[in-house]
Amino acid sequence: MPVSFTSTTSTARQLVQQEPVNQSVGQSIGEAAPATRRRPGKRPGKKRVRLLAPADRHLVRRFSYGITPELAKRVRKAGGGLAWFEQQLSPGSIADPQVDALAGWYPSLRRGPSELWRRQVKEIEGGWEVMDDYARWLLLRRIKTRRPVFEMMVEFWENHLHVTAVGDGQFTHRVDYGKTIRQHALGRFDDMLVAAITHPAMLIYLNAAESTKEHPNENLGRELLELHTVGVGNYDERDVKNSARILTGWSVDMWESWRPQYNREDHYVGRVKVKGFAAKNGNDDGRAVTRKYLRYLAHHPQTARRIAQKLAVKFVSDRPPASLVDRLARVYLDNDTAIKPVLRALVRSSAFQNAAGKKVRDPGEDVVGTYRALGISVSQPPKGDRAGRSAAATMLYSAQTIGVSPFGWPTPDGQPLDGAAWASPSRLLASMRFHLDLAGGWWPTVAVGYREPKDWLPRRQVRFEDLVEHVARITLHRHASDRLVEACCRATGVKRRELVDAEHELVQWGFPRFLSVFLDSPDHLSR
Repeated sequence: MPVSFTSTTSTARQLVQQEPVNQSVGQSIGEAAPATRRRPGKRPGKKRVRLLAPADRHLVRRFSYGITPELAKRVRKAGGGLAWFEQQLSPGSIADPQVDALAGWYPSLRRGPSELWRRQVKEIEGGWEVMDDYARWLLLRRIKTRRPVFEMMVEFWENHLHVTAVGDGQFTHRVDYGKTIRQHALGRFDDMLVAAITHPAMLIYLNAAESTKEHPNENLGRELLELHTVGVGNYDERDVKNSARILTGWSVDMWESWRPQYNREDHYVGRVKVKGFAAKNGNDDGRAVTRKYLRYLAHHPQTARRIAQKLAVKFVSDRPPASLVDRLARVYLDNDTAIKPVLRALVRSSAFQNAAGKKVRDPGEDVVGTYRALGISVSQPPKGDRAGRSAAATMLYSAQTIGVSPFGWPTPDGQPLDGAAWASPSRLLASMRFHLDLAGGWWPTVAVGYREPKDWLPRRQVRFEDLVEHVARITLHRHASDRLVEACCRATGVKRRELVDAEHELVQWGFPRFLSVFLDSPDHLSR
């Protein structure tokens, strides 16, 4: 049964008081771990960390992967949360140099489908290895980006139009599929639906690449209706059959070139009808009919409501008000399936404004948010890091341990958006183990930079309760509640008014326990 994260503080105390059993998780037996690199520099908080207004904090937390002091400065510079959000809706105008620098980290993400397949067949590099690097690249983008709204919308649509990243066949086109979603993530849904459904990755994944007029495969035709557009219960089996017939002809050469192609001889010719869409379909080139059909579905009122419901669940609450869903669906239809007007209406709604703290972070959000909260720097993995000991490699293992890696969900419905799916005891324990490893700088130990415990001190000597306030401002972007201060006291054994300096035992050996209280708190585990 799902459990609430409101019990996290008491559970965290039990965990953080344990001494680490193995500080070099993931290293080979008998192999010495390299020294962890600590990042020198100014102590954070020399100047008091300024907090955003509550409404701005809520908006930025919900549409980013975690507020950092730097992000808060950018929000204030933009003129507040709504002004920042409006800027974010034009991602091309925002320079993102750290994300751009990731382009050379994973060479195989730039290889073509035929080359990727040959490398797998020759056992040079497996498709699963390429897709693991794709997932790492995505996590790194989310940690480093200055365009979080864009990244979150790419994630949302790539999950809605889900093609699992790991799997023979579709992996050859999976990186390009992600690029296709990126091109449309803040555009119009009808354009994105046409591009996604006819993309070779989707055709291979849901068996349409091998569908013919004699033997139409119904998989993609069904999921198009059930998952991508009108939803369960809003179609019948005749609709499924005709949906599959419309999609015949779209194919991929899965023997030699792996190029997408359209086989006119495989396209079903004859009248088709799906819900209110009807076409004579008298030509063996059915591409025009396909596009009209997909645009019809994208503009259907049931699709509008389904898209509105999913956006509201993702960004507002697990059970959004019906009035909000109705409003967003109307905006979607009134704006020809354009996505930006729907997002503007969502963030200005009273339902959104009253939903602070009501969404649980999923595994990927937890991993990314924790790296951001602790200010951990991640460098390019060294060549030959086949053991996967670099930070860029291990963050994927962490996400998998907590629950799921990016787009690793095994079924076409995509990973759940509701908090209950990610609020199990096993997930909570996995998150807490992960938090403690990072708080202690114990794992990962390669191509990573952690803050020294003394660098968290706002001044040479500080009362413990003031240190809790300071760290809460950096990691949680909020004031420390009395409950949080008490939890920190219990976890560390330090009294509220006790003076702490660089020589204090808390800084010398107890800081991992201290930081873990913030990371295990309900405020960090929610967004």
